Amino acid sequence: MGKKRASSPTGQPTKVSSAPANADRAAVDEEGMGEFEDNWEDDLEQDGDEGVVVDGAEDSEGEEGGMEVDGDQALEDEDEDEPEDERPPSPIPFLPTSTLEEGEFLQPDLSTYPLLHSFIPTWPSLSFDILRDGDGEERRGYPVSCALVAGTQAQDRTANEITVMRWEGLGKTRKDDDGLSDDEDESDDEADDDPVLTFRAIPHQGSVNRIRARPCAGPLSGGPPAPPNAYHVATFSETGKVHIFDVAPHLHSLLSPGSASGPLSKVPVFTIESHGRAEGYALDWGLPIGTSTSGRLLSGDIHSKIFLTTMTPTSFTPSPKPFLSHTDSVEDLQWSPSEPTVFASCSADKSVRVWDIRVKDRKSVIGVAGAHESDVNVISWNRSTNYLLASGGDEGAIKVWDLRNFKGTKAPAPTPVAAFSWHTAPITSIEWHPTEDSCFAASGADDQVTLWDLSVEQDDDERPSQQAGEAERLKDVPAQLLFVHQGQKEIKEIHWHPQVPGVVVSTALDGFNIFRALPFSS
Repeated sequence: MGKKRASSPTGQPTKVSSAPANADRAAVDEEGMGEFEDNWEDDLEQDGDEGVVVDGAEDSEGEEGGMEVDGDQALEDEDEDEPEDERPPSPIPFLPTSTLEEGEFLQPDLSTYPLLHSFIPTWPSLSFDILRDGDGEERRGYPVSCALVAGTQAQDRTANEITVMRWEGLGKTRKDDDGLSDDEDESDDEADDDPVLTFRAIPHQGSVNRIRARPCAGPLSGGPPAPPNAYHVATFSETGKVHIFDVAPHLHSLLSPGSASGPLSKVPVFTIESHGRAEGYALDWGLPIGTSTSGRLLSGDIHSKIFLTTMTPTSFTPSPKPFLSHTDSVEDLQWSPSEPTVFASCSADKSVRVWDIRVKDRKSVIGVAGAHESDVNVISWNRSTNYLLASGGDEGAIKVWDLRNFKGTKAPAPTPVAAFSWHTAPITSIEWHPTEDSCFAASGADDQVTLWDLSVEQDDDERPSQQAGEAERLKDVPAQLLFVHQGQKEIKEIHWHPQVPGVVVSTALDGFNIFRALPFSS
């Protein structure tokens, strides 16, 4: 699991004779959770019981092959008659469609990352979810904090676990003193803080294919459920079982360390065995209906079956009858944000379908049979404009659908309202921005996290002037593509943080990244 450096669209390759020492995967204590990694030579702060933390947001001093162009550097052949206000040429951005030459690696342009940290766990996670914390909503300041739950994919099946994590002290990306803007104050709270990680682990049988936390009722400012109230998290294991855990005590012990009492549970509160031994990757909780405390959980497996489990405050009831319309593996599921009995699914049979749990024969009601050229891997239902559904396919395409145009799956497929073929490998995750209904994030097996805004339109008259040859090189970059984050290997899942605007968390084979891109910094 070698470390890679992150890159933004303004990043450029740097030639070096060999990768720097800090490009190697940092050592991890066998009993530790992992570590925040400093890509820019910061110091470690260790806590043997609760994990190891490193600030990943500082520039290195004297690191070979920096990407920034010194705006004060004199040009060797500068013309004496050249106007004083003429600037050196801007760095040439590295495009993901380009190829690195031998001896080149990518570095991030930190001027495009108000926030950037990385964390390497002991074992990689295929899936994670963001937990609600009690720090409030619309948090735009620094340092940043967050709570997550993740499931591991360990080489030893008996070593797998669910990890409830608390990340704190994630400071703003620092710049050199000469690069500080006039409104930046070195005395800010985040200036000298190092990130801190605390966690609680729960043993899990088999690798965790997917993990989802049940949405909390009430406003984001209300905080998470605290014991004795439950905070349920569901996992789909490679064994075919769907486990439901109550992580409220674990999270509460992290958010309020002095108030925890008694041992923390290490076993699920319920296990769904409807899928037999068929594993799956599709899992989604329904949003709370009014003041109801009942819950609904959908799970879909590789044998094309979707099961519904309903929950009351005292019991879980799996339905014995599956939803059957797909002819291949169910890859993803999404409940409607506005209709509590409606959900959408996508499948390796290339279709996207919409269902209503009130239909007695448990068949889909509308859909698109040939939504993509290959498997449809992921979908996301827009929570603000609830007739928009985004999908990502195995061929690398991203499509945005207007559900008002959906008919029966035997009808001709409607035309998507937007389609992009920027990614060159399967789409692995897609998610709409929680409040900006025209924006979404996507990740692919081409090691990219891309941020998009559908409201942007191409305007050649307003395009910035470019160096010779740049117009031709950038002509295939969609106007709606705002940002590309790179540096991770085999990215599996991404999520926007609903309480911290503009912040994205991603998980990959080589660990987690948390970042805020410049276009989403305001």
